[in-house]
Parts: sequence; C-alpha cells; structure tokens
Amino acid sequence: MAHLWQGVINEYRDRLPVTDSTPVVTMGEGGTPLIKAHALSELTGNHVWVKFEGMNPTGSFKDRGMTMAITRAKEEGAKAVVCASTGNTSASAAAYAKQAGMRCAVLVPEGKISMGKMAQAVAHGADIIQIDGNFDNCLEVARKLSDSYPVFLVNSVNPYRIQGQKTAAFEVVDALGDAPDYHILPVGNAGNITGYWKGYTEYASTFTNDAGTDLPAVATKTPVMWGFQAEGAAPLVAGHPIDQPETIATAIRIGNPASWDTAIAARDESDGLIESVTDEEIIEAQRFLSSRDGVFVEPGSAAGVAGLLKKFRAGAAPSEATIVITVTGHGLKDPQWAIKGAEAEDPTAAEPRRVDFDVVSVAAALGLE
Repeated sequence: MAHLWQGVINEYRDRLPVTDSTPVVTMGEGGTPLIKAHALSELTGNHVWVKFEGMNPTGSFKDRGMTMAITRAKEEGAKAVVCASTGNTSASAAAYAKQAGMRCAVLVPEGKISMGKMAQAVAHGADIIQIDGNFDNCLEVARKLSDSYPVFLVNSVNPYRIQGQKTAAFEVVDALGDAPDYHILPVGNAGNITGYWKGYTEYASTFTNDAGTDLPAVATKTPVMWGFQAEGAAPLVAGHPIDQPETIATAIRIGNPASWDTAIAARDESDGLIESVTDEEIIEAQRFLSSRDGVFVEPGSAAGVAGLLKKFRAGAAPSEATIVITVTGHGLKDPQWAIKGAEAEDPTAAEPRRVDFDVVSVAAALGLE
C-alpha cells in the first residue's frame, strides 16, 4: 500500500522537539524529489543528484523550517508571527500562519523582493510592511518587534526553523541509502547549510532525542559541505558583513547572515568550503539546469550548480563522486531571469514563431518531414 507523506514533523517526529500533544501545523511539506541530473553528471564526471525543494507547498525549502516554527508558536499560544524576508520566508510564513489561524506580519526591503514571492504573501493575507533598507535592516526591526510586542519571530534565528530544515538531510540519506560524498547548496542567511549539517551529523551517530531514547545511526558518513554565495553578497567569503549586498539572486541577497557561526562550523567540520559565484555564472547555471536537466529553479537556487560548474572548469571538482545539490526554490518565484538567460543564448528564444493555421506549416517550423 502506498504511503501518504505526512509532513516532516510527523515523518521524523522521534528526531524533532515535539511531543504527542504538540499541535502540528503542516501542509505536507518535505518528501521532495531527489532527481538524477544526467547532463550535469555527464559533464562533470560525477553522480549528481538535485534535491528539488521548489516542490514544497509554497515553492521553497523554507516550508521545512516553517512547519516547526509555526507549530512551536501555536504550542506557546502565539496569535501573531513576524518575519523579515527577501521573499521565500514571507510566502512560507504567511501560508503556515494562515493554516494555524494566526496573523502574519512581513517586513520586506523596499524594491528588493520578486513579484512572484510578494504575490504569495499578499494572497495569504499577510500584513506587508516595506522597510527603507536591506534585509538585514528588516531582520533587526523584526527581532526588536518580537522582543517588545506579543509576536513570535519565525526567521531562521529561531532554532526551530533549523530543526525543521535538518530533515532534508534525513531524506537524502533515506533515498540514497547513505550520505553523499559532497553536498552543495546556496548560502544566503546560512540557515540551510546549518540545518543540513545538523541533519547529517545526527543521522551518522547515535542520537538521543528529547524523550531520552537512543536512536541508532542511519548513515555511515557525513558529506563534505560546499556552499556558494553570490559575489555581490558574499560576507562569509569576505570575512565581514556587507553593508549593501547586491545580486540578481534575491533569495541570497543578504549581507550579514543570521547563522554565520554555524555555517562556518559546517564548512570547517566537514572539510568543506564556502566560495562565491558571479551573477553571470548563476544565470548560466539556471539555464543549464532547466534546458539540459529539466529542473527550473529561481536564480538564488542555482548558486550551488554554478559553484560545481566553476570548480569543474577550474579542475578543482571531484570525479566519480556522489554529489547532491540542493536547489532551494522554484523558477516561477522569479521567472524574468529565465527569459533573460534564454535570450542571452539566442535573442529570439523567447519569441514564439508565427506560422499559418495548418499542420504542414507547423511541421515545417519544427523541421519535421
């Protein structure tokens, strides 16, 4: 009999900070596909898999952490939640707050959020406040708001967000039978690399849960973690906050990551790296993944793919390794860059060909005989 996926809390309840009486708020998040990237594998000489987090309910990986954060907020009796966001967090927070019957306030940097993501927050009835500043300014205000008023902060500084996000690593191991050799992902606010490393390390050793039960190791190893930031928003690469981060990849346009220390720890403990890629490399990678492997992601999500391509071209990539790349959000979140990427290859790519109303004309346009 087929198994109906129950959402990450119910699927991994024994590894999360919940009890039998916890009021779980779920939209069936998680259980996202692990897709073999044949073209990327062939090009780089590796076994490359893509963890497509754009298949979550609101179209990004944020739903994994949000189910835990909103569940905890409901358990504590919160009536309202707040978040700072460049887009994906706002969409997720608004949807899950509505599911829980709560009010949601979203603080967004003015002019720095894609219309696709803004539309989701609007559709879910969030109170949207534009701040004259960047994401880091928004997060500062959100923290102060939660400190001084009866609202629950659901950004990734909330430790329950990380608890939810670690489940993606569990899913990768469950699908492959063990941890991959390398795990590659974009880095913005750095909660995701933190969450994955937490999940991998917990799955590779005996884990004592909140009930005091020892759970045996599932994986025999942990992967090397490779993180990639956008060149114009790469504080972890620079070693200091970036006051005015700039990149077309809005999802990772963050100058002072909330999970800075834990991201560095994930890099160092795994003998990994955190480097940067240019906007041009990101758009190229987005185009490669969609046109060659059929996976359509937003620009920020392509940073990990861009990183692998960059390392391969520099002769610094592994070979014959099992590699998982997390692509964090669906391409429909920010679609205009896909059009621009296609036009960069062919200026007429986005223009449909016009033919007469008959099958012979259509066949000729397609080169069929």
